[in-house]
Amino acid sequence: MKLFSSVNDVANINYLVKEALELKKNPFAFQHLGKNKTIGLVFMNPSLRTRMSTQKAATNLGMNVMVLNIDKEGWALELRDGVKMDGTSVEHIREAAAVMGQYVDILGLRSFPSLKDREADYGEEIFNKFVELCGVPVISLESATRHPLQSLADLITIEELKTKPRPKVVLSWAPHVKALPQAVPNSFSEWMCKADVDFTIAHPAGLELSEEFTQGANITHNQQSALADADFIYVKNWSAFEPYGKVIPSHEDWMLTNDKLRITNNAKVMHCLPVRRDLELSAEILDGPNSIVIKEASNREWAAQAVLKQMLESL
Repeated sequence: MKLFSSVNDVANINYLVKEALELKKNPFAFQHLGKNKTIGLVFMNPSLRTRMSTQKAATNLGMNVMVLNIDKEGWALELRDGVKMDGTSVEHIREAAAVMGQYVDILGLRSFPSLKDREADYGEEIFNKFVELCGVPVISLESATRHPLQSLADLITIEELKTKPRPKVVLSWAPHVKALPQAVPNSFSEWMCKADVDFTIAHPAGLELSEEFTQGANITHNQQSALADADFIYVKNWSAFEPYGKVIPSHEDWMLTNDKLRITNNAKVMHCLPVRRDLELSAEILDGPNSIVIKEASNREWAAQAVLKQMLESL
């Protein structure tokens, strides 16, 4: 594997999930693969789980790890070609990405969308420039449109905890106070549509995701009907795809509560974190027996390790 940016870069998702679960049993079995190899983790935006889990996964595989919070520790980057750099940008992405590739064997990159220019965000300009210019395999630590490591960890968690061969999985929109990207719901939908699950997306009218990511999903504006007999509920906020980045207010009643769980199959509740308590998701659920958000976060390590193992094997 030379690139991990979406489910489309995975030859066999069932095999990758199985490999992650095997690595969870024996984390240090493949340290020889990473010996004298270096991964660079480049963050243009904040990170907790992605940074720590990917760094731990790389260490499990015997790799050296370099972390750069480029928004705080690096030079201001110019992303445009054909411009005179007489403004605030100090270094062009062409030199920066190429130089990073000289120091590492694998590069991880995290970059959020602007939520202002849909064409630029959905064209993945920043991520694709790094892929083009760095000259080494690249792993997405979240991009403008997708978060594949999170989605792989989500699928691993569902595989571990499911009680029937084809569980019902619901992605349920949640309220928030600001515009959030579509990357996590896009990615989760994309992976669930390829997994062996009964998948439904529930959201208020006007918050449709791009059809590029939802082919094969059942989509409804009725949260109650979606939750009926659900085995897993993935709670997540996202802003509108059209008009792009818009927040639609007055949907506080979409927050998931214990009372709403009564019609489910004692559903396990998921969230990628961070989560705003009693806004996106009720504290009673987060602190109760149905929440699996910590286990889900723990599985981020094994998701990253399975991907990095395949990347190291391809070097």
